[in-house]
Amino acid sequence: MYERIDGRNADALREVRITPGFVRKAAGSCLVECGGTRVICTASVQEGVPPFLKGKGQGWLTAEYAMLPASTGQRKARDGIKKDGRSVEIQRLIGRSLRQAVDLHRLGERTVTLDCDVLEADGGTRTASITGSFVALVLAVDGLVRAGKLLRSPVTHQVSAVSCGIVDGEPLLDLCYAEDSRAQVDMNVVMDDAGRFIEVQGTGEGRSFSREELDALLALAEQGNRALMRAQREALGEAAGRIGEREALVVATGNANKLREFREILGGRYDVVSMREAGVEDEIEETGETFEENAAIKAEYVMRRTGCAAIADDSGLEVDALGGAPGVYSARYCGRHGDDEANNRLLLENLQGVPAPRTARYVAAIALARPGRETLVRRGTCEGEVLQAPRGTGGFGYDPLFLCETGETFAQISAEDKNRISHRRRGIEAVLAALEGEE
Repeated sequence: MYERIDGRNADALREVRITPGFVRKAAGSCLVECGGTRVICTASVQEGVPPFLKGKGQGWLTAEYAMLPASTGQRKARDGIKKDGRSVEIQRLIGRSLRQAVDLHRLGERTVTLDCDVLEADGGTRTASITGSFVALVLAVDGLVRAGKLLRSPVTHQVSAVSCGIVDGEPLLDLCYAEDSRAQVDMNVVMDDAGRFIEVQGTGEGRSFSREELDALLALAEQGNRALMRAQREALGEAAGRIGEREALVVATGNANKLREFREILGGRYDVVSMREAGVEDEIEETGETFEENAAIKAEYVMRRTGCAAIADDSGLEVDALGGAPGVYSARYCGRHGDDEANNRLLLENLQGVPAPRTARYVAAIALARPGRETLVRRGTCEGEVLQAPRGTGGFGYDPLFLCETGETFAQISAEDKNRISHRRRGIEAVLAALEGEE
């Protein structure tokens, strides 16, 4: 049985220490120590993105990696304008591994650069860099949220990495340099907190390896990554709450009833917030000629102002005998916005002499605008008819005149029953179905 240089068991990590905030002027930073390997990881944030991403409504994350001259015991020449091939390969690995952890659309048009500088190398510098960079990234994001530059964190899940290998025929976790230099099989494994693999780099340096040996190495890597993730969260403290925050969805309305309905239907998927909570109190001019156009105008305006996904509705009553009127002018049918009594009076006047049933429908167009993606618009309807006199004292707008499928007016049924069959709910559910179709 192979005896490890430092006396560890085959499935044991080296001592891991992560010191957050190691570089005070960085947006996020840490010193990560895995045995004798020590790496400074920093995260810098810049507004703007590379040219190939401009105007696409998303951010970018990239990484740089370098070993200090004395990090290996014998002086290593500094990287010049052209980095050595190993450094380039490692920094690409770090960048693509950490991009797995970020919703770049939620990041907005800004760039996060992760710099990994190896102070001392004793094996596993690339995996330590990934593990430490994740901590630096989350700390930087925490700062952006606290500063009000982001409404919610774009970090969707946790990422760490560890090495493993076969030395003298035995699978070992977290190789030091002396073990790595004589390993028959060398492997680096990057994983997320759901236990999924992001990247597996495995090489038979001294010999080929079997499926059974591969499975043994992956099991060791999974165990090691779970332990590293516990160390990451401990180092992050309260900032660990930024991992996996639900995406914010801003509702483009000042109507408390509409906001409550959106929260009820969408709260399981999004963190639904009002325009005011997102810092937007503007009056949005509705210049569209259809419900769909007005809903999209409002949602896209709020999305541009906040950088977050936004949802809006435009709704009203369509009466067949009036050629679809009042339609998009429902709220201002009488010439004044929001005068429900005058709107209802005018509607009845215009329907004088029209026999029952005076068929009509409530219509709601729901628009979901997301950075860098096409606005999703769906329509929901609730069929009914317009009565000759109001019934009920609840609801608002044309509710006392609108006889729905239950045989009551929207002003007579409870708010819960109305929300179950409303045009708005049906429109939102159509949006949700479209989202599920994208996934």
